[in-house]
Amino acid sequence: MKNPRFTKPQHLTLVAIFIMGLLFVSSLSMAQGRDIYQIKVYSIEGEKQEQRIDNYLKKAYIPAMHRAGINHVGVFKPVESDEQAGKQIYVLVPFKSISQFEKIESELKGDKKYLADGSDYIDSDHENTPFTRIESTLLRAFKTMPEYGIPKHTTSSSEKVYELRSYEGATEKLYEKKVQMFTDGGETRIFKELGFQPVFFGEVISGGTMPNLMYLTTFENTASQDEHWKAFQTAPEWLELKTDQQYANTVSKNVKRFLHPTDYSDL
Repeated sequence: MKNPRFTKPQHLTLVAIFIMGLLFVSSLSMAQGRDIYQIKVYSIEGEKQEQRIDNYLKKAYIPAMHRAGINHVGVFKPVESDEQAGKQIYVLVPFKSISQFEKIESELKGDKKYLADGSDYIDSDHENTPFTRIESTLLRAFKTMPEYGIPKHTTSSSEKVYELRSYEGATEKLYEKKVQMFTDGGETRIFKELGFQPVFFGEVISGGTMPNLMYLTTFENTASQDEHWKAFQTAPEWLELKTDQQYANTVSKNVKRFLHPTDYSDL
């Protein structure tokens, strides 16, 4: 009588485990191929703190990030009409992976030029701080836009308008459905085809208003911003998509921030 090494049920179980392993590796590979974004928001009080943060970012932080292999760091400030104008500075850092994000702090601490150039900020004492608080949000790029984009506008930094939106979901399931609306439903594609020049679309994986997604679109000026949104709101594909009942009630709160890039921003 034959004495097979594995019975049929055992064989099927091993095949199933093997297939599941392949799917896991495949999904992990796809996730690793998507950018990781950190958005840091500095809360500041007065022009003195604003100048110190500007000097630190421009002369120390961004050059050090370039040396560390991060070629583009975005720095933005609320537009003049925003109540947060003069009170916040936004910093967007695109990483290629979670691993790169995890290593960056130790790399900066080992960069002697960074430590010297940024000493006014780094070595501040408790009575002379350059900011009041820092808020940090971590995101993973959408599969439909796995890498960040670099806007190509010819206007000055003070004219450009960057629109940062956060869409919060009432539940995790509804939030995931909104992400699906952007990816599988085609909302991301509509933005691109209409020339919004997005910097990123991302799923928040750590932040203060989860579950939520965020995205950043860019315009040459306010008039261009208005024109693009009018085109979006009347686009036939969007009119069809927004009435699709599977995506109903997927956004419980929409937070918009209008920003100008600084003159030293990479994005």
